[in-house]
Amino acid sequence: MRFTVFGATGGTGRQLVQQALDAGHEVTAVVRDPARLPVRNEGPVRLEVVTAEVTDPEALVPAVAGRDAVLSALGAPSNKAAGIASRGTRAILRAMEEGGARRYIGVSAAPVVSWDEGESLLVRRVMVPLLRRALRQVYADLAVMEDAVRASGLEWTVVRPPKLTDKPASGTYQRVIGGNVPRSHSVSRADLAAAILAMVEDPATVGQGVGVAS
Repeated sequence: MRFTVFGATGGTGRQLVQQALDAGHEVTAVVRDPARLPVRNEGPVRLEVVTAEVTDPEALVPAVAGRDAVLSALGAPSNKAAGIASRGTRAILRAMEEGGARRYIGVSAAPVVSWDEGESLLVRRVMVPLLRRALRQVYADLAVMEDAVRASGLEWTVVRPPKLTDKPASGTYQRVIGGNVPRSHSVSRADLAAAILAMVEDPATVGQGVGVAS
């Protein structure tokens, strides 16, 4: 398959690129600074690195046209950087419409939506509200991003992980379609990337928010 990955220099993005290459797929990684992408292609050339401004839809069309799926790990690490998820995603969606790409999977975050009654009272009433307050602008930006994705008319999936770690892949992650994974508050970036790649051809995840956690 042919994938385009946005946010490719971040922790999750690098995992997406490397795991897709390891599985034999062709990958276009869209970056601002190629030097920040440590992933290297081995064997036949299946990695294309494109330098582009992620908020410019016209510049993104060649990177997404004809791709089987567009995967986005765009996100802000702090309130100060908030805004890139919604601005970049709007440009990506426009580029996909112009380029004829249909399958989109983007990373959001678990606190954007509510946990159900399967979660502990401490988490629902104390921990999550504190986290939302501390990263208020980050989550507000992700909520705007999700609204844009839902309105796009594409074959979309929004993936909502809790705290991300750099632990190795376990292969035993959990997922909940239409909600968050209760009583599980972290997931490795490696497992998250594996879950995203597994969703590309999973029709049950189309038009859904999907919680992924360890």
